[in-house]
Parts: sequence; C-alpha cells; structure tokens
Amino acid sequence: MAPFDWLRTDQVGSLLRPARLKDAIGGYQRGEVDEAALAAVGDDAIREAVAAQERVGMPVVTDGEMRRFNFQDSMARAIFGFDAWLDRWKLKPADRGAKTPGHAPLITRHRASERISLRRNLPLEEWRFTSALTARPVKVTLIGPDRISQVFDAAASSDVYPTVDAFVDDVVAVERRIVSELAAAGCPYVQIDAPSYTAYVDEGSLADMRARGIDPERALARSIAADNAVIAGIEGVTFGIHVCRGNERSMWHREGPYDAIAERLFAGLAHRRLLLEYDTERAGTFAPLRFVPKDKIVVLGLVTTKSPELEGVDSLLGRIDEASRYVPVERLALSPQCGFASDVTGNLLDEDAQWRKLERVVEVARRVWG
Repeated sequence: MAPFDWLRTDQVGSLLRPARLKDAIGGYQRGEVDEAALAAVGDDAIREAVAAQERVGMPVVTDGEMRRFNFQDSMARAIFGFDAWLDRWKLKPADRGAKTPGHAPLITRHRASERISLRRNLPLEEWRFTSALTARPVKVTLIGPDRISQVFDAAASSDVYPTVDAFVDDVVAVERRIVSELAAAGCPYVQIDAPSYTAYVDEGSLADMRARGIDPERALARSIAADNAVIAGIEGVTFGIHVCRGNERSMWHREGPYDAIAERLFAGLAHRRLLLEYDTERAGTFAPLRFVPKDKIVVLGLVTTKSPELEGVDSLLGRIDEASRYVPVERLALSPQCGFASDVTGNLLDEDAQWRKLERVVEVARRVWG
C-alpha cells in the first residue's frame, strides 16, 4: 500500500481563525500590531488547532492556515513580481466588498511587474513549525498553477511576459522549488489547491474565457501539464489535489458537474489523492468517477463547510455507498468539501460546528473502513 492510501479521513486545509487572531490581523492591517506580535498570536492558534484535530481523531493534521490571510498566500506572499495580487489580501474583507452568502463575483486579475521569483517558502515554514508540535503527519497546502494563471492579467503584463505560457513556466519553476524543499525537509503530504478547474465546467467562466480570446481546451491541457510538472520526479511525498467550486465566506463561485472534464482531469493528473467537492447538487452525480484510474484514491468532499447543519451518519453512509458503484470503497475516503476559512473571515459557522463536522467525518470513516 502506498503512503497515505490508508488515510480514510482528510482535512482540506483551513480552519476558522479564533477571535484573538482576527483581532491581531485587524490590528496589523491598521499598523497597531507588528509582524512579530501577529506571528506569536498565529503560533498559539496553530498549537490549539493541532491539539483540537488530535482530540477529534484526525490522523493527519494541518496548521489550519493560521498564518495566511487567504488560501492563496502560499504563493501570494511567497513570490516577488506579483505584488498587486498580494496587495488585495492586505485589505480588510469589508474593504474588498463583503458579500452575502451565495454566488461570488468573478476573479480579479493582476499585473506582473517583473518575472516572478521565490521570496520565501511559506509552506515550508508552516510545516516545520507545525510538525514540531505533533507526532502525527502534517499536511501542507499550495495553490496550483491554474488558479495563479487565472488571476494573471496577461494583457497588462505583456512587457514582462509575452505569453501566458511563459508566465506559467515561471510559476511551475517556483512551485517545484517550494515542493522540492518540502520533500527534502521530510514533509510527507502536499495538497495542491486547484479550484479553478471547475471554470471548465461553469458556463459563465467559459464565456468569460472565450470573450478574452482564451481557448478553454488549450488552457485546460496547459493547466494539467503544469500541475504534473510541479510534482514530477519528486519522491517521498504523497500528492493530493483539491477541486471545488469556490468557498469564500460561505459563497460559491462556480457550478457544473465534473462530466465534461472528468476523463482528462482524473486520468491526466499525476496526483495520488483526488479531493473532490460533492456537498451540493452543483457538483453533479458520482458517475464521472468511473474515469478515475485504479491507482488513485478519491476523497469525497461530502460534508459542507458552508453551513453549521451537521450531516447525518446514514446520509453520508448512503452517499459513500452510491460513490462505490463507480470507485471501489477501498479506494474512497471522506472529507469536508473544502476548508472552513479560505480567508481570515471564514465561513458562516462557529468553531463548535466546525469540530462537530470533523468528528462526524472521523465517525463515519470508522463505520465504513474500521
């Protein structure tokens, strides 16, 4: 059995930030809290998050992304040359235009001011700190090339990057360095966050691509190749990839079943674990799972992080049974559909509801897989 094929529960990454951390971040944004003080509060939040994950029985833990303002910080704060992207997350959520639950706006694109290069390996810093707190394996998350290419303003950046391909090549080079350094340090599990793949099944996103002169078929092929290039030849690490339809402050960004891209995506990606959103009808049926190769694990994101309502055991057992018609149960696992806090504000539920949901994931996994 390959490393982590035994893992029947997963935690997608982010956890709700405690109130004191949110207060410290607000003070930092106002210039009232310095970086060292903010880091100290964040470190305490990570300690508590790890201990809580251990208490609910998660066999692999994360740092809850407590040091990040947003899930994209794994690259936004890690690179030179793309500062306009980072500047967006220096603003308070209210300044960015807080929205009510529902459909989120389309992506804002940003100019590259110079060729991107690595500023700091933030995922490595996170892993080193967190792995010292626990005997359990620690997973880290990294935003994938496709999402980065979709926030890239190609027209405004043409003096630096004549083509999107050239930009993506540099993204891959930077991410390969991040992942290679993680592997060398002993990190056992890296999850690539790839929410932008659902753009290729969402009619509004497809129309936007075509209006900007982008061929979706070519872009999809480039993105799969880029994701594979990031991890190619890197040994000793289990790689997962997470696909969802948006998850900011309980909002969703895209809709559409996996059918149109399933064969190319599931068979084309080299990642061992496919963490797939499946908590609402927006994801469609389990039928596209028939395209998953026999050497991959499908992590079913059946537990929603967007609301506090707790999923029933029988309902989850029924859905796992339904999915097993397409992928044998021994190659399935269970998780929430996404993180609980893709940005500092977090989704519209409290920490008690968050931990109840993770307890439910563990409970159901034990019922199914022992």
